Amino acid sequence: MVTQQQPIPYPFPPSRLEVHPRYGELRDLPLARVRLPYGEGAWLVTRHADVKTVLADPRFSLAAAVGRDQPRLRSMTRDGGGLFSKEPPEHTRLRSLVAKEFGARRVEGLRIRAREVADGLLDAMEAKGAPADLVDDFAIPLPTTIICELLGVPGADHRRLWGWAQSVLSNTSSEQELMTRGKELFGYLAGVLELRRREPGDDVLSGLVQACDEDEQITETELLALTSDLLIAGFVSTTNQIGNFFYQLLADPADLVRLRDNPEAIPKAVEELMRYVPLLVGFTLPRYATEDVELGGVLIRSGDAVLVATAAANRDPEIFPDPERLVLDRPVNPHVGFGHGVHYCIGAHLARLELQVALERVLHRMPGLRFAVPEDELSWKTDAMIIGLNALPVSW
Repeated sequence: MVTQQQPIPYPFPPSRLEVHPRYGELRDLPLARVRLPYGEGAWLVTRHADVKTVLADPRFSLAAAVGRDQPRLRSMTRDGGGLFSKEPPEHTRLRSLVAKEFGARRVEGLRIRAREVADGLLDAMEAKGAPADLVDDFAIPLPTTIICELLGVPGADHRRLWGWAQSVLSNTSSEQELMTRGKELFGYLAGVLELRRREPGDDVLSGLVQACDEDEQITETELLALTSDLLIAGFVSTTNQIGNFFYQLLADPADLVRLRDNPEAIPKAVEELMRYVPLLVGFTLPRYATEDVELGGVLIRSGDAVLVATAAANRDPEIFPDPERLVLDRPVNPHVGFGHGVHYCIGAHLARLELQVALERVLHRMPGLRFAVPEDELSWKTDAMIIGLNALPVSW
């Protein structure tokens, strides 16, 4: 049984939307030892079955990471305030307060509104004329507007929120900058919560304020952390994936034409794009083994840190036939793009809807969509935990 290996520097440098070939090599090993720029070493899990085990098995704990020298991409460690640092029963208590608002039925009721927002943004793009930036003009404001309306946050502030999110997710921000920007964000959110106290509405934050003040189901500290989690997670990933999805389709116009001419295929295509298009650059919340666990023939000792590579799991040939090929009508697609287990993305239904609407409306309104600059001139983020374009100039 394997217990140690020489640690490999991690993460592997991304190249646009390519999944680094090293992941394929590591799937042939039981597990790999890696070391990130900061913190202690960790086991890296790349196989689909093993990734699902780590994400679902309570012996691998997110909460146990609090107070540890966590493997991480920057100097600061995360605290234990929000959903991403808690396990049941605390996680269950907090998640249950908002789960209904992000359920499939509630989210499906937002589809008409999402189409209205998307069409309004496309109207503005057409009025301004080509070329337009599909990131700044569409991918940022679409999910930000929807999550702000759902939560009860002023939609006019979406540019400020995007700026805060960029700083929070940057790998190059100094510790002082992160603290300053984090303080600004939490100060802003505290003001929004006070507004919802004075002027409650039919929105998520009004319900959470009531749960805090009247029902005592959540503390003030938890309320602020949960609000931050829901807001930032509610638009950052989707914004980047909208840009990434359109880049992927524009780079292979045959796929774009296929979806344009067969819009009923978009829901299944979104699932395949979620599988195929990587989103995270080595950014994964470490879990710690709470007891000795054997995984993939490797003994993980109690107290060992474990990281999962969902991009590698989503290319596992044991699960996905021809995994290196984008198959928009892939019949069976158990990808882990939204996670797995009790920490499965609470906003998965909302993200799916927004991605579907984005593809549907852009391809319908702009059937001649194409790159407005040579592909090799596109600018990609190089200092962020999330893969995405700085801009996507398009014509139509």
